Amino acid sequence: MKTTTIRATSRISTKIRDTFYTFEYCEERQIEEGDNLEEVRANLWKTCNAEVDNQVEETLEIYKK
Repeated sequence: MKTTTIRATSRISTKIRDTFYTFEYCEERQIEEGDNLEEVRANLWKTCNAEVDNQVEETLEIYKK
């Protein structure tokens, strides 16, 4: 069997002050002929996790104001 598409979802739920927030990001990528599946997968996870981290940071910045 050949993998042609992968998808990753990163999510975190956290309490900021008295409010609970859930941050989530999902991305799907096509696997092209000759792509290194492990490398594409690692880069996808890195992208998804970084996006969720950015969402959390943006929310924390709002509370600092």
